[in-house]
Amino acid sequence: MLMFAVAFQQPPTFFIKQGLTMKRNIGDSYKIPPATLQSSLTLSIILLMPFYDKIFIPFTRLILRNENGITTMQRIAIGMFLSVIAMISAATVEMKRLETSNEPMSETLSIFWLLPQYILLGISDIFTVVGMQEFFYSAVPEGMRTMGIALYTSVFGFGSFLSALLVYLVEYFTTSSDGKGNWFSDDMKEARLDKYYWFLAGTNALSLVVFVVLCKIQKRS
Repeated sequence: MLMFAVAFQQPPTFFIKQGLTMKRNIGDSYKIPPATLQSSLTLSIILLMPFYDKIFIPFTRLILRNENGITTMQRIAIGMFLSVIAMISAATVEMKRLETSNEPMSETLSIFWLLPQYILLGISDIFTVVGMQEFFYSAVPEGMRTMGIALYTSVFGFGSFLSALLVYLVEYFTTSSDGKGNWFSDDMKEARLDKYYWFLAGTNALSLVVFVVLCKIQKRS
């Protein structure tokens, strides 16, 4: 689950860095602060959670003929898959942003192109994060349920440290011989966040594969 947690470090960091270079005007005088787009992540969770409970679960009960609809492990896996799609969306938008970075500000990419990656991470939260809470609460003995919640929160704690380590390593290995350019260059016309997002998409996909394999092994045992 650690790479899933790393993906969730992007909205308050590199997503904002992207937004600072994009067209943010509403009218002639107001510019959208890039950090406000983080509210779309929370709003997507609030608005779509009832959809999950009232439509998605009854639908899966009907299709799968299972009282619970989907299992906790399936719920987590769906969220992990959506996080991969979110990173692919982020990489695609960043590639498009780079193409227009030398154009006048009026012709650069609108900040609203970032919304899909925020919303996709919000939807993935509904599946994986809530699924993790259910798993760590129900899969441990009753006397250890407090420990189970601690294990759930530790995923994001360790994920934050791993994210910082990855940024350091990527910056170290992608810095040019003259010590100037790297994927996280301060000059966003030279930065290659798209490559970093593709890297996160790949590592999240690998994590998903490992998760599915471990679930199958556990089910057989």
